[in-house]
Amino acid sequence: MIPIEKITSVLSSYFGFSSFRTGQDQAIQNVLDGKDTLCVMPTGGGKSICYQVPALVMEGTVLVVSPLISLMKDQVDALHQIGIPAAYINSTLSTEEYFGTVENALEGMYRLLYVAPERFESPSFIQQISKMDIPMIAIDEAHCISQWGHNFRPSYRMLSKVVSSFERKPVVLALTATATPAVREDICDQLHIEHENTVMTGFERSNLTFSVIKGQDRDKFVKDYVKKNEGEAGIIYAATRKAVDQIHATLERSGIAVAKYHAGLSDVVRQSEQDRFLMDEATVMVATNAFGMGIDKSNIRYVIHYQMPKNMESYYQEAGRAGRDGLDSECTLLFSSQDVITQRFLIDQSQDQHRIPAELEKLQSMIDYCHTESCLQKFIITYFGEKDVQDCGRCANCTDTRESFEVTVDVQKVLSCVIRMGQRFGKTMIAQVLTGSRNKKVLEFGFDNLTTYGLMKERNAKDVSDFIEFIISENYLGVENGQFPIIYVTEQGKDVLTGKIQVYRKGTVETKQIAKDDPLFNQLRALRMKLAQEAGVPPFVVFSDKSLRDMAAKMPLSEEAFLEVNGVGAAKLERYGEAFMEEIKSFSAQMS
Repeated sequence: MIPIEKITSVLSSYFGFSSFRTGQDQAIQNVLDGKDTLCVMPTGGGKSICYQVPALVMEGTVLVVSPLISLMKDQVDALHQIGIPAAYINSTLSTEEYFGTVENALEGMYRLLYVAPERFESPSFIQQISKMDIPMIAIDEAHCISQWGHNFRPSYRMLSKVVSSFERKPVVLALTATATPAVREDICDQLHIEHENTVMTGFERSNLTFSVIKGQDRDKFVKDYVKKNEGEAGIIYAATRKAVDQIHATLERSGIAVAKYHAGLSDVVRQSEQDRFLMDEATVMVATNAFGMGIDKSNIRYVIHYQMPKNMESYYQEAGRAGRDGLDSECTLLFSSQDVITQRFLIDQSQDQHRIPAELEKLQSMIDYCHTESCLQKFIITYFGEKDVQDCGRCANCTDTRESFEVTVDVQKVLSCVIRMGQRFGKTMIAQVLTGSRNKKVLEFGFDNLTTYGLMKERNAKDVSDFIEFIISENYLGVENGQFPIIYVTEQGKDVLTGKIQVYRKGTVETKQIAKDDPLFNQLRALRMKLAQEAGVPPFVVFSDKSLRDMAAKMPLSEEAFLEVNGVGAAKLERYGEAFMEEIKSFSAQMS
C-alpha cells in the first residue's frame, strides 16, 4: 500500500501542484489498488496526471496507448522538462531509433513509454513488450474503442487481447473526455472493467464561456475577434478544406500570424504548420477537424467554430481545447443553415452505411444545441448523461442582455418574396431580388416584375442574406435538402404572414477582448518564448499561461516564494527560477 503522503509529494515535487483535482486521487488510488478503471474527465481536467503520478511510484514502466503522434511528442517533451525519463514509439522513428528505444525500454530505463494503438497489430512488438515489467497500461482517448463513439478506431479493439496476453496482467486505466452513457458502457465491456470502477468528475468546464451566433456575417465576426485578441492563441474550426483556405487567406491579408491544417496539405506542411502554432510563432490555427485531437497546448484562449460540427462529441472535444490551463476562455459557434446541408452531405459520404442513422441522430442534437434558448453548458452536459444540471450563469444564453427589436414587417417582406418566387430558390437569389439586383438570372426569370422586387434595396445583399439566415434559424423559413438548398415558408412562417406571430430580433453580438492587458505577464511571456526557443520545446511546456499569470500576481523573488507559484516544482525552479525572478526584479525596478 503506497501512502497518500508519498503520492502527494510526487505531485508537488515534479508537477508543482499542492493538491489533486477532483477525481484524480480516486483514479490513482484505484489503479494503485490494482483495480481496472475507466476515468471520464473533461478536456483539460488533468487526465494525464492519473497515469503519470502512478508511473513514478510503481515498479517498472507504464505503457501509455495514445492515438496521436503530436501528443506523444508533447507529453514526452514535458516529462523531460521535469526530469522524468519517458519515450515514445511511433511511425516517426527511424529503424535505428525504434530498436534503440525498445532496447532501453527492456532495460527499464523509462518510467513511461507511449505507443500508438496500431503497434499492437505487430506480433513481434507484442513479444518484445511481454518481456518488460509493465505494471499498468493507460489507454488514452478510450472512446476510440467503442463503435458507438464518434471516433471509432478498429486497432483499439486489439487492446483487450494484448492486456490478457501478459503473464502478470497489468492494471488498466482507460481515459476519455467525451463519452455518452452508451460509450462508457461499451468501453467497460470491451476492456472487462467493472462498471462501478468508473471515475466521473462531471463534464462541466467552469472556465469556459459558450455562445452560438446566428444570422451574422461570419467573416466580419472572425476578423474583428482575432484582431481584438491578437496576442492570444486561438483555433478556428471549419468543416471543409475550402473554408479553411479562405479564412486563412483573409486573416493572413489582415497581417495576423496564422497557420492552417487540413488533409489536403502534405504531411510535411501539416507538421510545419502545427509546430508554428505550438511554438507560438502563429497565434491562430485555422483547421478542419483533422487537427487537434491530442494537442496538449494549454494556452489556447478561444475556439471559434466557423461552421457547425456534425455531433456534440466532436464539438465539445474541439471547443474543450480552449483553456486547458484553467484560465477563462471562450468557445463560439457561428451557425448557418448551410452547415446542416454540409454535414448531411459529409455523413452521406460515410464509408459505413450502417452508421448513417446514428450519425443523423447525433447531428440533430447538434442542430438543437444551435437553436436552444436555454443554458448552453447545461445542454451539453445533459447530452453526456448528467442529471439535475443547473444553469451555468456564464454562457451567452444565460447572460444575454441585448435589446430586442421588432422585425415583423421585414420578415413578412422576405416570406412574401419567397412565395412569389415559387418557393424553389436559394438564399442568394432571394436576397438579390429583395435588393433589386439587375443580375442576368434575376431578369431572365422576370423577377424584376414582382411586387417584392427591390423591397429592401436600402440594404446590401450580404446583409439581407444574413437576415434570411436569422429567419431560417427562427424556423419561419425551412430549407429543403437536395443538390441545391431550396428555401420555403414553414407553417410558423405562414402565421407571421397573417399577423398571428410578431417577430423580434436581438442586436448584433459584438466581439470583445478576452484577457486584460498585464505588462509583467507580457514580459514573462516574451521570456518564456526565448527560453522555449533555446530548449527547442513549445512555450507552454516551459510554463503554462496560468503559471505566468500567478507569477505576475505573486511576483516571487526567493526560491521558496517561486515554489508557491502554480505549476512550479523542483525541476522547473532549478531550470528556470533564476531567469524569471531576474525578469520580475527588473520589472519592479522599472516600476519604482
